[in-house]
Amino acid sequence: MSRDHGTRAQEVLGFSRWWLVVAAAGMMAVVGPYQYVWSSLRSPVARHIGVDAALLSTVFTLFVIFQAGSQFPVGWWRDRHGPRGICAFAAVLAGGGYIGLAYASTVWQVYLFYSLGAVGVGIVYTVAVNTALKWFPDRRGLTSGIGTMAFAAGPAALVPIVRTTTGPAAPDGAYVSLLRNVGLLIFVIVLAGAFVIRDPPAGWLDAKDGKVSLQEEGRQYTWRAMLRTWQFWLMYAMFVAVSGSGLMLTEKIVDYADHLGLAAVVATLAATLLPLSSAVGRLVLGEASDRFDPLYTMATSFVLCGFGLFAVVYFGIRGLPAVFVTAVVVATFFWSPKYTLFPSIVADYYGTKHSSANYALLYSGKMWGGVLGGTVTGVLVTSMGWDRTFLLGGVLAVVAGVAALFLHPPDDSGLSDDARPDDSPP
Repeated sequence: MSRDHGTRAQEVLGFSRWWLVVAAAGMMAVVGPYQYVWSSLRSPVARHIGVDAALLSTVFTLFVIFQAGSQFPVGWWRDRHGPRGICAFAAVLAGGGYIGLAYASTVWQVYLFYSLGAVGVGIVYTVAVNTALKWFPDRRGLTSGIGTMAFAAGPAALVPIVRTTTGPAAPDGAYVSLLRNVGLLIFVIVLAGAFVIRDPPAGWLDAKDGKVSLQEEGRQYTWRAMLRTWQFWLMYAMFVAVSGSGLMLTEKIVDYADHLGLAAVVATLAATLLPLSSAVGRLVLGEASDRFDPLYTMATSFVLCGFGLFAVVYFGIRGLPAVFVTAVVVATFFWSPKYTLFPSIVADYYGTKHSSANYALLYSGKMWGGVLGGTVTGVLVTSMGWDRTFLLGGVLAVVAGVAALFLHPPDDSGLSDDARPDDSPP
């Protein structure tokens, strides 16, 4: 090996590639509240505009659809034109979404501003994750874990602030100031990140570097070629199933705790620890996937997530608040690493040249996971009850974990010529 990845990256950048991870993590941290704070924000927003909170039940589903659905066109654009311009646009959308929400006075305005902000979140997410994949072929699990960890950890500090400053007794001005200030913070941090994030030039790694994988040397799958492989579709089904389970927990944990008759402080603690557990899980299991077999890591993670959801129901029914919160932490810890493990496997299987578009296509499964975890489980709660709905989420996670054991790298020998990876032999 002539030069290691870090040395070569520093020669290209003029500074350590780890600064790119810092910038990506900062951007992810400030846009995370869109996903992780909504369960605590829905009632204050409804109270502010004078409607029943049930009228805002689809906001979270729309957030997931726009956040995940925006990533493929964003990834396609980023792979061809770089991340800077699209990140600056994200600063306007994500920051403006929270500022608009602060002054929204009708239900349709809430839906509009949250959806626009979701597109900004989607841009930040795909840029941040794929910055790790492109610059760290040797540490994909850890670096993508740092970015996705920040997405979950950043909102943790905001949850108790929201629940204490937007209650029924809080002055109306506190609500507006909080959301406006969060929006301004998002705008500034994402815009600053836009000036730091960049993509490596073609062929930036030394051709003699022994750590460059076969995919990085030649087999670079376009998104069309990737769609011709069964591995992608199995991963897509797994992504939808695990997303539905975890997003159900994220969006409904406060309401479920209330349904169980647990004290308000239990719901607050669960909502606060959930993003923290999510953050730690992404980092720990991302690093584990660099050291051990990533598929076994994934299988173990998803199965334990399912058992964690079973435990949430078991201990919740029995009115054991401390163990209930612990079970929420466990389920989230083992659910969240999918956002670290899947991008690493996509890069390993399909290369990094088109990784932004390729992983964005897989990540679009979060749209259906959002519909499943938000709207569909909402309907199931009314027909099956809370407990059975949460148990079903656990079953989906376990099935996804078992399915991971059937994955292996694709063989492009059966692909037609127009669907072959870049530079592969006919």
